[in-house]
Formats: sequence, structure tokens, C-alpha cells
Amino acid sequence: MIRGDLEWGTTPSLVRAAARTYAEHPAVVDGDVTLSFAQLAERVAAVGRAFLAAGIEPGDRVALWAPNIWEWPVAALGLHSAGAVLVPLNTRYKGAEAAYILGASRARILLTVEGFLGNDYVSMLRSAGHPLTHLEQIVVLRGDVSDGSISFDEFVTLGETVAESALDDRVAAIRPDDLCDLLFTSGTTGAPKGVMCTHAQTLRASCDWGSVGGLNSEDRYLVVNPFFHSFGYKAGIIAALCKGATIYPQAVFDVPTMMAAIEEHRITTLPGPPTIYQTMLNHPDFDAARLGSLRLIVTGAAAVPVQMIEALRDRLGVETILTAYGLTEVTGFATSCRRGDDPETISNFSGRAYPGVEVEVRRDDGTRCDPMEPGEVMVRGYNVTQGYFEDPVKTAETIEADGWLHTGDIGVMDERGYLRITDRKKDMFITGGFNVYPVEVEGLLLGHPDISQVAVVGVPDERMGEVGVAFVVPTTGSTPDPEALRTWAREHIANFKVPARFVVVDALPLNPSGKVLKYELRERATASPA
Repeated sequence: MIRGDLEWGTTPSLVRAAARTYAEHPAVVDGDVTLSFAQLAERVAAVGRAFLAAGIEPGDRVALWAPNIWEWPVAALGLHSAGAVLVPLNTRYKGAEAAYILGASRARILLTVEGFLGNDYVSMLRSAGHPLTHLEQIVVLRGDVSDGSISFDEFVTLGETVAESALDDRVAAIRPDDLCDLLFTSGTTGAPKGVMCTHAQTLRASCDWGSVGGLNSEDRYLVVNPFFHSFGYKAGIIAALCKGATIYPQAVFDVPTMMAAIEEHRITTLPGPPTIYQTMLNHPDFDAARLGSLRLIVTGAAAVPVQMIEALRDRLGVETILTAYGLTEVTGFATSCRRGDDPETISNFSGRAYPGVEVEVRRDDGTRCDPMEPGEVMVRGYNVTQGYFEDPVKTAETIEADGWLHTGDIGVMDERGYLRITDRKKDMFITGGFNVYPVEVEGLLLGHPDISQVAVVGVPDERMGEVGVAFVVPTTGSTPDPEALRTWAREHIANFKVPARFVVVDALPLNPSGKVLKYELRERATASPA
């Protein structure tokens, strides 16, 4: 198995090596745009020189707020070539959410789009009312360019004054242990925290993911997972570069569009949360004959029914189906099933540790659990984050002195070392493959004038895996309507965070110390699903 960190060292070096190895083989196909690996490297270099012209220095942060389009990997790898640190932003964020991360990371440049899903991102950001003193420039990758921002083409033109040798020198100076990206995760404190990851970590983990799944240069990879997420970015863009696979970005999850793309492009690889496959298999237009090219599916992030795995194998003839487990703090990758595992194992377990990674299940006293005894999942290895950006206190709380990281997840491990996630020590839940942190959502909902107190819990949902239910105590004299609250939330909060239901209550259940008894709320929400 090739070690990505030893083979290439940094992502800019990987881009250049892939251009030499795969040359005219297609790297990215996005609608009418097809970039070969050689053309991708040329575009990346042009963008890298533009960042040099803009004064970007090694270690500076650059944010990217855009959907899955060909410009995303070009921009991300271009800023890497200038030695900058990538800060991806969720396209579902509203202005205040994006502004917080831009401010916390002190990003100097933002690359974004206008008009995606009807959103005016630049206006949303400017109307959020947050001072962004470090943000020097906004570059619009696609869409109308407003005052104070420039188009992507204009930005790239700036780099024409920079010599190729200057970029070569910058690329050569980047070290494998330099920061590569800063992915923000909210955790349970409600305040998003920047997870630091190096080039070496990203390359080794992404390459190992590709090797475990058997990704190769003949694969046509439909990337539905958002690029702003560690999986879409690392298991998608970086893994494909490592293995020479062709990626086909899909900007919005839409089952008919996805099935049409699989048929048209003879897609072979389609990772994603179970929601994707369950929706596809149950879709009225499902036709196995149209989708017979699929050979590799990797899933996880929610319960995986064994019937779904059997259907993918029996009805579609998918050769390799794997389940996996990871989180942003471990570069996105911790465990994975292996090719040849039986459907029961794939359904009930998230696999075993990746090479070079240790995974244990421990009791509260720190001792290791017996097989199938529940405890907290702990991870140690090259993949564990360098820490939370400028937050040594939270870093020390999460990573022990000997390198073991507390995931906050509860699981069991069998005698083979295969892990099953059974619960979450923290309140985070997963809806449609997206992590939702109740404390963060609660803080945002408290911005509504009629909400005095609120508690959000996750409950099982057949289609989305889990959805949120918000229990709201109204402010004195107000009588908020649940549907009106949900409408307001959709306008102010990323859609995947919006609770599926709002329940207005007189008071929240509390323990003697005043802490909300969320288990009671979960029981109430589950007992009364409508």
C-alpha cells in the first residue's frame, strides 16, 4: 500500500505528480467542462500565482464557500500551492454562521458563488452585521459580481504578473507537516472550532481510503458528498488524485439527476450516507439496468440496514460495499470494513482501524472494555488532529497527553477489532449525513424574539437517519406557532440544522442542578412522532 505522505509529501506535489502520471486522462468532468490531470495542474498553478499576486503568505487562511463544481478543487489546490490553509464553508450556512468562521480563522480571502440555490452569499455575509477586519478580498467563482468583489477570471489574471519560478519556489518550501486545512466543527459547546490538519495527514489518510476501497484510474467517481465536508474533499478530490480516478461533481443531491449521471457517465464509484442509496432504491424511476456500472459504494454516518446492502448487491450487482467511521478530528478516517466482508458485518459494524491507526473502546475509568462491552471510542495515530485552532484548552480536553483522542461516541468492538457505534456520549446527531450539534442550534434559535428557552434533541427518522425536535419555552406573553418558528428557522439557519418539529412547552425538564434532562425529551419526542 502506497503511503501518500511519503510518496508526495504535500497536495501541490501530488497535483504535479498526477499530471505527469495520468496526463491527458480526465480528472474532473463537470457538465461541459472536462479537465485532464495535466489541465487541472495548469489551472491550479495559475490560481496559485494569483494568490501570490494577492500577497498570500504561507500559513494564511483562505476560505472557500461553494458547492461541488470544478472550480472548487482548482481553487483549493491553488491556495495550497501558495502555502495557504484551506477553510471550507458549508453552502447551507447563512451570513452570521459564515461570518463567525471567517472571523475566527482570520481568513484573508473568500472564494464563493452567487445564485446557488437562490442564495446571494456575498449579500448574506455583508448583511450579517459582523465586522470582518481581516477579510481583504471576495472572489466570485460563478455568478454575478457585486461591488467590492471580483470574478474568478479577473483574480486568475492577477497571477500573470508572477513568474512560474516564484510559484515553484513556494511549492518547494511547503513541508508535509505544514497545515493543509482548517475544518470547523461545532462540537457540543456551540462555538465552532477549527480542526487543524497537515498535508501529510491528508495525503496518507486519503490515499489509504482509496487503497482500502480499491479505487483506481479506471473509476468514474460521482462525488455527491459536499466538497466542504472532510469526506467529499479528502475521500473525494484528494483520493481521486492519488489514484487517478475521474471525479464528477454533483452540486445538489437530487436522485433523478444522480441516476441520470450514473447512466450517462457509467459511474463506478458512489460513496455517501445510507440516505442516498435508500432513496435511490425506493425511487419510482429506479431501474437497475441503468445503474449497472456501479461497483464501489462506501457508506456510514448512520444506521445501515442489511437489507439495503443485500439489495445493492442483488439488484445492482455492486462488487464492493463498505461501511466506515470517522470524524473531522481524525482527518475523516478511523475505521473501515474491508473488501470481502459479509453483509452482516458491513451492516452491523463500521470496520476495523486503518493502517497506522489505533482504535479502542474504553470505560469511564480509562480501562479497555471487553469485547462487545460498550464504552467511549478512542483513536490514536497519525490521523489525529494537531488540535483546535488557537484553543489549547479544548485541545487538551479532547486529546490526552499520550495522543489518544476522545471521540465522544459510544461503541462496542468485537474480537476481530471491528467497531460498532451504538450511541453518542455527546448530544450530536446526524441528519442525512450531516452532523448537527444541538447546543449550536439552540443558540441560533434563541435569536427568535418569542423563544425564551429551547432544547434540541435528535430522534430516529426512516429517511434521514435522525432529525431534530426543538422543545421551546415561549417568552412571556407570546404564543408562537410551531410552523411559524420552523419557517423562521429556515430563513436564519442552515437547512440541515433546522429541527423537523417544534414543540411549545411551559417548561423544560431539569435535574436538581438545573441541567436539561434531554433523555426525557427524546423519550417524549419518540413517543409522539407527529
